[in-house]
Amino acid sequence: MTEKKKFIRDSVYGDISLDKFEERIMDMPQFQRLRRIKQLGLISLIYPGATHTRFEHCVGTMNLGSKLATELDLTQDEIELVRTSALLHDVGHGPFSHVSEGVLSFPHEELTKYVVTETSMRDLLEEKFDVNDIVDIVNGKGYLGPIVSGELDVDRMDYLLRDSHNTGVAYGVIDYERIISNLSLDDGLILDIKGVQAAEGALVSRYFMYPSVYQHHTTRIVNSMFRRALKRVIDEDIINENDIYKYDDADIIGIFRHCENNFVNDIMARLDNRRIMKRVKTIRLDNFKYPEKMYKIEASQLRKAEEEIAEDYGIDKDYVFINIAEYPRFDEMKTQVSVEGKLFPLTEISNIIGALSKARFNIPDISVYVPEEEKVKFGKFKLDNYLDLPEIDREKFHGIHYDQIKLF
Repeated sequence: MTEKKKFIRDSVYGDISLDKFEERIMDMPQFQRLRRIKQLGLISLIYPGATHTRFEHCVGTMNLGSKLATELDLTQDEIELVRTSALLHDVGHGPFSHVSEGVLSFPHEELTKYVVTETSMRDLLEEKFDVNDIVDIVNGKGYLGPIVSGELDVDRMDYLLRDSHNTGVAYGVIDYERIISNLSLDDGLILDIKGVQAAEGALVSRYFMYPSVYQHHTTRIVNSMFRRALKRVIDEDIINENDIYKYDDADIIGIFRHCENNFVNDIMARLDNRRIMKRVKTIRLDNFKYPEKMYKIEASQLRKAEEEIAEDYGIDKDYVFINIAEYPRFDEMKTQVSVEGKLFPLTEISNIIGALSKARFNIPDISVYVPEEEKVKFGKFKLDNYLDLPEIDREKFHGIHYDQIKLF
């Protein structure tokens, strides 16, 4: 008698089938912890529906990895290896996902490697796989690595679809089936010319998801508040950063609420009650001739500027935040496209992608945030009194010399 297959009912793809070994992996405590870690960290403070978890994302990534591996006509052993690697690719994520990662001295991939190779998870995985093969795929290495961690990988496809679905922001809807059916695997994933339109759609989606969700100005300040509190509890040895893979969101919230550090308590109370810092200055990076120079400003320079602003305006230095939006990388633009047997970068094939490459600095900005009750002090505030900013591009017309705080 054939054993009945198990399915997970996913909100994005419907039924996703699991084999017995995958069930055992998912039942491990290291994987079950992902049910208690929000995929988008604190973004539910902006989009209330964004309460989906790393658990869901990992299962979804496995599903797309399986579809792509099957489309690429890989062997059954390779398909199973890709599925397991995709399932485990985020198992080392700390609480609130990328939010906590911004404080740590190592990326979550290092913690994933540790969980896969140094915990009881290894004993299970070695019944079927070489754990080093899984680690390589998670890190985008080897022949199969680009499927899970590359330029147009299944990880990105799933989080765009899932984050769009749960936030209600429609920009993330992509034609993943069209992309998958037009990919081949050689030295990385190669996109057939017939899949370019779907790839354009995915990149445009991500371009718009950045200011709307991932780098929304409120997202950035709640992340900054959380990170400053997390750094404090790590610096004071309340928690050990090397053990962060053991904690979930609720653990960290409990520590923040009940530790003896008044600043950490206050930050948690502010997040609990959505008393978020407010912007007093915003400068779009495309104001500058060379916006890339903003990313050469050291964290120590930003912290020094925060302290000087705090002193001049009579505010506690821990309550002044200068935040630069993340660098808009868009690695998918490097994807190689096959045209009549020859390979070309996606930016050369698509005018849309070429335009996005130039327009990506339209999105990021540098912003200064302070407590709402202090905002009235900053009427004539000038950031260039505190930071050596790049040269303003005065020849280019900008429709952005208005006060963005009023616009948003």
